[in-house]
Amino acid sequence: MAEIRELGKHVGDTVTLQGWVETTRGHGKVAFVVVRDGTGIVQGVLVRSQLEEATWELHGSLTQECVVEVTGEVRADDRAPGGYELGIQEMTLVSRAEDYPIQPKEHGVEFLLDHRHLWLRSSLQRAGLKVRAEVQQAIHDFFYRRDFVRIDTPILTGSIGEHAGTLFETDYFGDKAYMAQTGQLYVEAACPAFRKVYCFGPTFRAEKSKTRRHLTEFWMVEPEVAFADSDDNMRLQEEFVSYLVERALENCSEELKILERDTSKLEHIKPPFPRLSYTEAVERLKGKGLEVEWGADLGAPDEAALTADYDLPVFVYNYPKAVKAFYMKENPADPRTVLCDDLLAPEGYGEIIGGSQREDDLDRLLARIREEDLPEEAYSWYLDLRRYGTFPHSGFGLGLERTVGWITGRHHIREMIPFPRLMNRLNP
Repeated sequence: MAEIRELGKHVGDTVTLQGWVETTRGHGKVAFVVVRDGTGIVQGVLVRSQLEEATWELHGSLTQECVVEVTGEVRADDRAPGGYELGIQEMTLVSRAEDYPIQPKEHGVEFLLDHRHLWLRSSLQRAGLKVRAEVQQAIHDFFYRRDFVRIDTPILTGSIGEHAGTLFETDYFGDKAYMAQTGQLYVEAACPAFRKVYCFGPTFRAEKSKTRRHLTEFWMVEPEVAFADSDDNMRLQEEFVSYLVERALENCSEELKILERDTSKLEHIKPPFPRLSYTEAVERLKGKGLEVEWGADLGAPDEAALTADYDLPVFVYNYPKAVKAFYMKENPADPRTVLCDDLLAPEGYGEIIGGSQREDDLDRLLARIREEDLPEEAYSWYLDLRRYGTFPHSGFGLGLERTVGWITGRHHIREMIPFPRLMNRLNP
């Protein structure tokens, strides 16, 4: 049994394929069927005079998503989808599909999300998820080649990683447990064992946000590096993001073409990236006429305004302590701020990375936990990391769906995950 992606190796040969019918059409004594097998698509050509009547009649009865087995000669044809076509000699029906609900016409977003289990088969969705898979593999390759050790962190936890107001809470045999907002605290614990570590998996935020940039369940990769300061952290981020873009361009050119992505906007993504301090960013935003005061967090419109001046991702670093997480290290040069950064993607896509140097001083970390009114007992193990051999270290989290959304140029990150979880959607 052959695969469509390998047809270039079989020009002139007779092969057998299995797959799903995408479209059919007929012109008198010649008919066509386009078949998808998960590795690609191919057009099959049927000539009535060269076929048994049953095969010709079968073609006339095919509907979208019927499963067929076809045998024929492989021919090169630049006009055909994928560059090859199949001169069909035999065709067998494996299974018949009922009337397919998704037709080649405009459907509403909610309808398509209700049928997400079928929408995945469409060309745009296949292309976007193929880029996602390539970026996922590139993530692992990047860290593996740099001697990072992958650490699998808990999804159920008793510790608040980010903000108490965005937790999914569940009962854990009589105790409170939460769906993990981050794996960061746990990779920090693994840092003294391996020096360079990362985790990669689903994270959960009960954010009541209905924007194109938010999901309640998304995937995040979080590296942590011992003896790395905030500058080291930003250098790792720009190398990392540049590598992910490079891999997508190298291995997903056809998918990006299907998505109509202007790849010229990605081809120059190389380090170094521009850097703005939070204070500089606020002044620049004021100069653009935006109403933002020092001490406030930056929103999506602010991020879009800042990146409008650049064609590279932009670092904004050293935010006010009050708007950032408790574990970020106080800035010795300005105690109002912490040693952190957000990496903002261009073209209006906004934050794709949040990172920081971690607070390695036990007393300051404990003070911050108390300031945030967090339960000290739940963080006793985390405080132990500062009691028993504390060390400078830094890390960051990159949101997979936002990053792939930027790389592919898609508007909404719900298309960048197979089954999106939104405020109003738990199924399919």
